[in-house]
Amino acid sequence: MKTPNEFLLASGSPRRLKLLTDAGWRFSVQPPNVEEIETGLPPAELVYENASRKAKAVSAKQPKALVLGSDTTVAIDEEILNKPTSMPEAKEMLRHLSGRAHEVHTAVKILYTEGSVDLDLSISNRVQFKKLDEAVINEYLDQVYTLDKAGGYAIQEKGELIIESYEEPLSSIIGLPIELVTEKLISLGFDKTFRS
Repeated sequence: MKTPNEFLLASGSPRRLKLLTDAGWRFSVQPPNVEEIETGLPPAELVYENASRKAKAVSAKQPKALVLGSDTTVAIDEEILNKPTSMPEAKEMLRHLSGRAHEVHTAVKILYTEGSVDLDLSISNRVQFKKLDEAVINEYLDQVYTLDKAGGYAIQEKGELIIESYEEPLSSIIGLPIELVTEKLISLGFDKTFRS
């Protein structure tokens, strides 16, 4: 297989950028111009569709590049909790999650069009919230900006205030199952070109 000319992350997420960087990958960020869907599909299918849209949009313009798209959402009883649009909505999401378990669904699409690589990865993690009172909710939201995060929280930021327990790997809850992604990319030999 011919070597891709570059490795592109089809996402503007600073959390995915950090996970890939910390794992030693060399890549460029190219956020796709796509409309993500927020309703109408079961959560696991919704993240798969969005990850695919992101990767395909970038790969269509850069067929010689290795492209990675990813999407994450939070679901409780199959109800999808996307990114809150306001602080009151973020508070309502935390109240809704308080004392309950929910699922975090993440999907990844890896494309290298010219090399005929088309891989789908998906993972779901169960997360249990502590019982939260209004004081804790306010304290958490005072310290963590959550309007760009599915479910209105970030497990990696002050998670000890709100999280009782969670299923590994933590990286997929943050937004990219980096251990699984790295394993797949190494199996295809891309580490020889794009990893320090």
